[in-house]
Amino acid sequence: MAGLATAWMLGVHGYSQVLILGIVLGVAGASFAVALPLASRWYPPEHQGLALGIAGAGNSGTALAALFAPGLAQLYGWQNVIGLAVLPLAVAFVVYVVFAKDAPNRPPPKKLAEYLDVLKVRDAWWLMGLYSVTFGGFVGLSSSLTIYFNAEYGLAAVTAGFFTAACVFAGSFVRPVGGALADRFGGVRTLSVVLVLAALGLALASFQHASPWAALTLIMATMMALGAGNGAVFQLAPQRFGKEIGVVTGLVGMTGGVGGFYLASSLGWAKQATGSYQPGLLAFAALALVALLGLTGVKARWRRTWPELAGAAALRL
Repeated sequence: MAGLATAWMLGVHGYSQVLILGIVLGVAGASFAVALPLASRWYPPEHQGLALGIAGAGNSGTALAALFAPGLAQLYGWQNVIGLAVLPLAVAFVVYVVFAKDAPNRPPPKKLAEYLDVLKVRDAWWLMGLYSVTFGGFVGLSSSLTIYFNAEYGLAAVTAGFFTAACVFAGSFVRPVGGALADRFGGVRTLSVVLVLAALGLALASFQHASPWAALTLIMATMMALGAGNGAVFQLAPQRFGKEIGVVTGLVGMTGGVGGFYLASSLGWAKQATGSYQPGLLAFAALALVALLGLTGVKARWRRTWPELAGAAALRL
């Protein structure tokens, strides 16, 4: 956000310039890939889901932006709101510098080629695909809901922002719950349930056109399911890739962002082509079911091979 404020002051106003700026901000987004392995290495396998769920709940910052930014923008203008975002960023930086420490069992640094070897493992691609649906759905809805509530139900921008914040808060704070459930019942079982719930919520929301409160309830439930799914995916990742958790976290997080682009774009395309958001919501509901079918197809192999690969007698799958 600091880079965004500075660049804005230097004259970034056009769309093409904003796209270039987005690449720069993606570097800041790599903090996600730093935080999760940093947390993961401090906890035993039976607590990975909860630990990484809590660490990943930091995406609740999206909700804070949706909650406060529209009102602040009305008072001070968007440029100044972006500048104000530097303040919490500075606080987070100081806290990190003072308190963050690497775990004693941190593996030695690897060569770049060794990190890229992860891409040769098909389980990494499965985790990336699953996260592109769960976190992709979460991010895509987070970035689209304010426009959706405004255009579909005629809510004022500030009110639509409040609705969006409620949905994002719900999804963010359920993420640790999803991780804890995965620790207790297994990541595959938890993820299977939440994919069904997410598909159902998206499908029902696509047919809801009358009441913004009914739509809010359905989408909030969907966001909670997706948030729990995010926690479940990252309960699975360190069980398979404990030594490569840093690079796997980065790759899985990257595909989550790609999934978010898909959902946000599909909603826009659906609205432009048909005048309704319904086809976009239904398409993503169908994608959640496709992810469920894929997970169902690989779970038996995971349960058979992962304990041996991890050197553990049993894993929570």
